[in-house]
Amino acid sequence: QVQLVESGGGSVQPGDSLRLSCAASGRTFSSSPVMGWFRRAPGKEREFVAHIMWNAGATYYADSVKGRFTISRDAAKNTMYLQMNSLKSEDAAVYYCAARYGAVYNYWGQGTQVTVSS
Repeated sequence: QVQLVESGGGSVQPGDSLRLSCAASGRTFSSSPVMGWFRRAPGKEREFVAHIMWNAGATYYADSVKGRFTISRDAAKNTMYLQMNSLKSEDAAVYYCAARYGAVYNYWGQGTQVTVSS
């Protein structure tokens, strides 16, 4: 089992920055999961934001956030981050972190709210 807890959400203005954190506990990461960030805006489907391969550090981003968001991890702290810069109103959503050891994300956090408005 893996427990994931997000933090760092808040209310910001367009153009501001925010950093989300996802603290992981439970099952060790010796088998190198893929950790990801997803988001769900009101009335919309959940969408992929970015992922990182825990051991290799390779990253992948959705086109909508490429160049503005940066995913990273601190293996010593078992924590993943999402640095979000140049935030837009369309980035407002509940952000979730997730983990998978195979093809399916089967561990999810509870979510953290990001509000972007002027």
